[in-house]
Parts: sequence; C-alpha cells; structure tokens
Amino acid sequence: MDESEKKNLRRLEDLALLANVSISTVSRALNDSPLVSDRTKKRIMSLAHNNNYSGRLKDKVYADEADKTISIIIPPPQGRDTRLSDPFTLDLIGGIGDALKERNCDMLISHLTMTDYQSAANLVASGRCDGLVVIGQSTLHAQLNQLAQKKVPFVAWGAQLPEQQYCSVGSDNQQGGRRATNHLIRMGCKRIVFVGDAEGPEVQLRLAGYREALELNGIAYQEELVRPAHFYPESGMEAIDVLIEQGIKFDGVVAASDMIAIGAMRGIARAGLRIPQDVSVIGYDDVLVAAYSSPALSTIRQDVTKAGRLLVSKLLRMLEGQTVQSSNLPTDLIIRESCGS
Repeated sequence: MDESEKKNLRRLEDLALLANVSISTVSRALNDSPLVSDRTKKRIMSLAHNNNYSGRLKDKVYADEADKTISIIIPPPQGRDTRLSDPFTLDLIGGIGDALKERNCDMLISHLTMTDYQSAANLVASGRCDGLVVIGQSTLHAQLNQLAQKKVPFVAWGAQLPEQQYCSVGSDNQQGGRRATNHLIRMGCKRIVFVGDAEGPEVQLRLAGYREALELNGIAYQEELVRPAHFYPESGMEAIDVLIEQGIKFDGVVAASDMIAIGAMRGIARAGLRIPQDVSVIGYDDVLVAAYSSPALSTIRQDVTKAGRLLVSKLLRMLEGQTVQSSNLPTDLIIRESCGS
C-alpha cells in the first residue's frame, strides 16, 4: 500500500468499515478470539498495522497477560441508585474476580445503567471487553432477553424467570424464603413479618417461599405483615418503626437481605423489644457482618464462591461457542443468636 493511501484510524468502527466486517468481529479478532478464523484475524491485523490504528492495539494494556476481559454490570435495583458498597454485591464481585483470576482473565466494573439492551451490546462491540456478567436482573428481564437475541455474550446473576432466553446463575430464592419462615414457625412464632422490596424478581421468590411456609403450617397470610424495604439498613429500620407506630404486633421477621435485617433489629431494639425473646429475626445472604452484629444474625446463606465460578465458567464456555444452561444453587440456613436453635 502506498504511504499516501494509508489512513490514521482511531476508532474500532473505522477499522470495521475498512475491513467490511462487523464491529464485534474486529473486536474479537484483535482479542484473538476462537470465534474468528485465522485468515480473518490476519487480514484485520494487517489493516490495523498498515493504517496506523491507534485504538484497541495501543489501549489494551493487558493484551499479553490476560486471555479475556470481562465487564461486570450492576443495574440499578428497581430504578434506584446502585450501591456498589452493598456487602453482598462486593462478596459476589469478589467471587467472580477470584474465578477470573484463576482463568487468567481481567475484570472491569462498568457503571452502565442499561436503560436499553443496546448500551450493553455496545460495550462488547466497542472492544472494551469480551463478555458481560450482569449482577441482578432488576426490572430488565425484557432487555436481557433482547440482549440474548442479539447473541451478545453475557450471563446474569439472578432468578430463573418465565420465558427466559439468557443464562443465569442464582440461588433457590423460594427455598430460602421458605426455610427462613419455617424455622421461625418451629421456634413458636405466629405473626411473622416479611420485609423487602417485592418489585425485584429475587425478592418476589423469597416472598413466595414465605407465603408457602405459612400455608403449609396453617397460618393465614396477612398483607399488613408484608412491608417494603430497600437493600440497606435505614430502610429496614424504617419498616419496623412504621409497624410499631401502627400498633401491629409481630414476633418474627424474615428480611430479604442481611442489611435489611440489621436495620430491622435496630428498630426492634429502639422499641424496647428483645431479640430473640420478643422478636426473632432471620436475614438473607450471610454477608460477613452478619456474624458480628449484635445479636449475631441468623440468615440464609448464598454460596458466592461457587456462584462466581459458575458465572465465569459459563461465560467463557459461551465465548468458545458452547451452549450453556442456567443453574440454581441451594441455600443453607445459618442459625445464630437472633432467632435461636
């Protein structure tokens, strides 16, 4: 090629146009993906070098060290601001990060809001990463189905939902809600409060487990005992404060997360009630702080180490062109001081 005919390409889109292939094909070729033939890789690399391409080749710092780069997306829960500091989210990211390290892959954390599926698709097409792990489905089930239809490589942490077209890994939320409620009933609780935001699919299933346990034990479901709360302590405390102010009696609390449960325990203590003598409490997740709260919090444990390995394994297999299936992990009931044995 004559020097005068050379271009100075800066964007992945420009290189794709010159090569007459899709942006995703260029991205995969520059990442040495097995999904692109060697012939196409060589042609794209040659075009990149011959046209002074300054995008992906120069910016990919870890190209020699890492096999893949995976981006983690944390959608805002039910339209609210994402709290990256949430202990369970951090535990799960840690499990994913450890699994990626074992597989010689890099990890990026994206603050993408995912208002539509195209924004997530563009993240992969731009070459910034090879695939996505979406932590939580929030209210984005339809968008995630669209993302799967576009063949964008991703897996999601969350529940298995009706008409789901994408791969997910999650815990058995209904089993967890049922286990927590059954234990409180065995402890003699008759008026058990459920605290959590039932707009989210995982919490919906935990609530379904709560209702199932009540029904199996001949206890009537009461709407007044189901209270909304977001995934942070202040919201759990506020839910209990409202119950106390309204004069509604209760002797047990099933919380949709440990952070909600810790806030609920604070509200119970402020009302002069004792835990577990007057009110027994069970949380969900078994984050590190649960064992060190006062009293130590009983909870439903989700295995984040196994979850991280499964999410990474399924995504990397997907990138190799394999078909993967969703997985639902069992939960464990961890008994501590907040509800007795």
